[in-house]
Amino acid sequence: MGRNKLARFKANEENRNVVQEGKEIFEHIKGNWRTDQFKNEQPIVVELACGRGEFTVGLAREYPEQNFIGVDIKGARIWKGSTIAIQEGLENVAFLRTQIELLDRFFAEKEISELWITFPDPRPRDGDEKKRLTSPRFLEMYKPMLQKDGWIHFKTDNTALFEYTVELLQSRDDICDLVFTHDFYASEFRDDHHGIKTRYEAMFSAKGEKIKYLKFRFISS
Repeated sequence: MGRNKLARFKANEENRNVVQEGKEIFEHIKGNWRTDQFKNEQPIVVELACGRGEFTVGLAREYPEQNFIGVDIKGARIWKGSTIAIQEGLENVAFLRTQIELLDRFFAEKEISELWITFPDPRPRDGDEKKRLTSPRFLEMYKPMLQKDGWIHFKTDNTALFEYTVELLQSRDDICDLVFTHDFYASEFRDDHHGIKTRYEAMFSAKGEKIKYLKFRFISS
């Protein structure tokens, strides 16, 4: 392992805005994000597969009245967003280092007000469907964590994954207010994210890839 990675892992251990295994807060953060991490009662917005945290940090700048949590397993990537947030004095940003399939271990029922899924691994093989972050398995996990009428947003450059997700959502009877576009930057939704681009999104856009976007809510039971 390179020196840079080791230094970043060490920084993650010390940075208060990183919640990861080995820290006491990691074991009891579920249901306690507002009291134990943010020390306020603001709504919580979560970004899955956050990578370097560009989008999480960007949203936090735009919405100081909300709390933002980026989730990823890659510590060296999380370090980037964590460091920027600290340098800018953004107290409404945190990062959770864990596998996304374990998300329900860290968020209680109705603890999340909004969820973003940004450019996840498309998992193109049929045998990997259950690993897709928009698969039925994951939708069922997200559902109880979201507050009533909470939005789920999804952005990708991958046409196959996008069409899979749209078809799946249209087939379910617990989904409402589904809207989507195959060309985000030419759509009415382009201002939804204030022009904030992740590193991967900028790379895909530079290659001429159309960015796909959708959002939806679960029907309240």
